[in-house]
Amino acid sequence: MIKKLKQKFQIYGVDGYIIPKNDEFFSEYANPNRLKIISNFSGSAGMALILKDKNYLYVDGRYTLQGRLESGKEFEINEIPKFNPKQILSRYKRKMKLGFDPKLFTFQSLRRHFLPEFELIAIKDNLIDQLCKNKKVISKSFFQLSSKEAGESVRSKLKKLKKFMSKKKIDNIFISAPENVSWLLNLRGHDNPNSPIPNCRLIVTKNEKIYLFSSRDKIQNISNKIPIKLNYYEEKDFYTILYKLKGKNFSVDEISCSVFFEKLISSKFKIINKVDPIYMFKSLKNNTELKNMEKAHVEDGVALTKFLYWIKNTKIRNLDELKVQNKLENFRKKNKNYLYPSFNTIAGSGPNGAIIHYRADKKSNRKIKSNDIFLCDSGGQYKYGTTDVTRTICFKKPKDSIKNIFTRVLKGHIAVVSTNLNKFNKGKQLDARARFWLKKVNLDYGHGTGHGVGYFLNVHEGPQSLSKFSNIKIENGMIVSNEPGYYKENKFGIRIENLIYAIKNKSKFYFKNLTLAPIDNDLINFNLLNYKEKQYLKSYHNLSYKKLSKFLNKKEKIWLRSLI
Repeated sequence: MIKKLKQKFQIYGVDGYIIPKNDEFFSEYANPNRLKIISNFSGSAGMALILKDKNYLYVDGRYTLQGRLESGKEFEINEIPKFNPKQILSRYKRKMKLGFDPKLFTFQSLRRHFLPEFELIAIKDNLIDQLCKNKKVISKSFFQLSSKEAGESVRSKLKKLKKFMSKKKIDNIFISAPENVSWLLNLRGHDNPNSPIPNCRLIVTKNEKIYLFSSRDKIQNISNKIPIKLNYYEEKDFYTILYKLKGKNFSVDEISCSVFFEKLISSKFKIINKVDPIYMFKSLKNNTELKNMEKAHVEDGVALTKFLYWIKNTKIRNLDELKVQNKLENFRKKNKNYLYPSFNTIAGSGPNGAIIHYRADKKSNRKIKSNDIFLCDSGGQYKYGTTDVTRTICFKKPKDSIKNIFTRVLKGHIAVVSTNLNKFNKGKQLDARARFWLKKVNLDYGHGTGHGVGYFLNVHEGPQSLSKFSNIKIENGMIVSNEPGYYKENKFGIRIENLIYAIKNKSKFYFKNLTLAPIDNDLINFNLLNYKEKQYLKSYHNLSYKKLSKFLNKKEKIWLRSLI
């Protein structure tokens, strides 16, 4: 297919073509996944640059090993942000013309990676689609959450948005991220394999007119259920509606408003703001959302604890990664509120555990051995809550060197959840606390320490994160993952992940665990833990026992109790 793609370069007068991971809705799970089609790379983030004489794949630190394994034969693998497409210009003596699909890129992403060093040529008809006919997507109707289920009414949320528009003197706002439309209208859908996302876009005007753009067959069931007046249109009607709107200016989202839509809007209006306030609004979970998330994590904790007891007390020689992955899914399915995984389960044994976002398939599936370190990162979508948890376990006494590394990862994990948020509340400060004990012995990991999590939405959501570069402050009600790790290529992977949320109680501001599941004591060198860390671990296992034990059988209870 790469050869056929390059044959089209002469037709369009370009020297190369850019293929991002995202689709036109900028979702994590692209449909179609054009990057995988052209490169075989299956990670959740990345970008390919294909030139006449060479192919480049750009990924972040989570995917360098995976990129080499899946795409290394055809592509040179580069890690972002260490390497940028602009850096290859030194190899060429002239300014190069690159083709791109304007619906799949924002101006922000083009400036970061290509402008002004390259000349960019917008090609309306996607070149990958021309070469590969995509399967027809089955259309399913959207559905509505009640105010009771969401914890806030649509009218209340619109009031927040209109207050923002008034303060910024915005006449119209284009909400291009489906997850933000979802939050604003208490709307959910079936357009994503791992999140209840409804693929749609929205325009809200200062005089309270609201235009929803989506396939009509998806909105028929909810047109009478949303407690506000909505005007429904197909996406092809976007410019017709835009042309009729009044006012002088517009607000767009620089993260998800494509070049295509921004050009349409700027042809008639002045764009005065590029920050969608809904990202921040939905990051601050209300009491109902937090209560339902806690309930979902008890349900998920029961499934995971039963799974951990089972795998620690079964014959490993009869198991492989796919069998174990399916077993965990079956434990979750026993709960009536469980819907489906919140992302593709990572079940990596031995060397596969070192692939940060590994996914077992028939080709890579590996039999689990008794001396393996086994890493399992999984999560679920429940009515109503989203979970994400990683546990690393062993099956026989591990080497002291591995126990020491695991314990340093655990110390970083405890340092984050035990933070006084009145003192340290920026993402980069918390990230540094997580890495401290690993860096003491010159070790580190190639991913962020944590990401935001949605309420019955995306398992990855912003603007909050725990990373080396995040200046976003953690605020009351924000949920983040706490997942330091360590990965030794071709040997093993270690990660300990809980979801936690920030809570203010009088003068105190601290994190509280959502995730309830035992941490493997067999991997801990208790001599490396101080008194407070030991007390934390004891308290955490005690809380897990109190919350989960009534749902466990006798043997599971005894096992969980023994960890306290």
